[in-house]
Amino acid sequence: MPKDRILNLIHLHFIVFIWGFTAILGKLITIDSLPLVWIRMGLATLFITIYILIAKFSLKVSKKTFFWLLGGGIVVALHWVTFFLAIKVSTVSVALAMMSTGAFFTALMEPFWYGRKIIGYEILFGLLVVVGLYLIFKVETQYVYGMVIALISAFLAATFALINGKLVQNHRPSVISFYELGVGVIFLSIILILKGDWNMSLIALPKMDWVYLLILALICTAYAFIASVKIMRVLTPYTVMLTTNLEPVYGILLAWLIFGSEEKMKPMFYVGALIILSTVIANGILKQRANIKKRVPKI
Repeated sequence: MPKDRILNLIHLHFIVFIWGFTAILGKLITIDSLPLVWIRMGLATLFITIYILIAKFSLKVSKKTFFWLLGGGIVVALHWVTFFLAIKVSTVSVALAMMSTGAFFTALMEPFWYGRKIIGYEILFGLLVVVGLYLIFKVETQYVYGMVIALISAFLAATFALINGKLVQNHRPSVISFYELGVGVIFLSIILILKGDWNMSLIALPKMDWVYLLILALICTAYAFIASVKIMRVLTPYTVMLTTNLEPVYGILLAWLIFGSEEKMKPMFYVGALIILSTVIANGILKQRANIKKRVPKI
């Protein structure tokens, strides 16, 4: 496997680990999902703007690109709102388990998006990940609403990955992030105004909420957002989405460390984790073999 691909895969796993911590922060932060995401995106946009000003990157994009960025910003805002809503109306485990379907959604949409043939093992791997997570998490029927919301969030995440898979080929990750997060802030601001929730209570929060929100915005959003977009220059959207399915594993491990014995995993957790890890490794091997065959000259 080429060195740059290995480094990007390692970096991607680190980012997914950070995303696993995002679910923990969502549980710790006391405010509702909509203002939570609005503050998260607002702070992240501020951090990225400072970075762009220091680096002196140009923000000029074409009209066509801007409309793609506009769509991407709205999609990611809705994805995050539904993700945190799913956590708050159900549990971290239920929400993260349902997010695993993102790989399956991507496998279904990517061939149409990029105009290539459907590869059977991609759908198979997506289904295997779902099976693995089903073994890890026992989903209770009282959380049906949370599961539906999380499934919507997974679909939005897959759509967002496909949008950025095209944008990242010709634009800086920081510039993409600046526009998409900025658009998300404006979009959510309009919703808050229409709901009549635009007031000082949005920022009158407990001290620890602000601490968690700063971590969420700076590390889990600004850094992870730019880095994940940059990684997509090397890795396919499907590989990114499939690896993202490790987020529940990392999230539950972190929950166990932070919240104690109430998050202790049962033996079936490790069976499911092994299925997921095996699927991620198998995907990387098959993708690499396919790339090698493409590079071998025909005699």
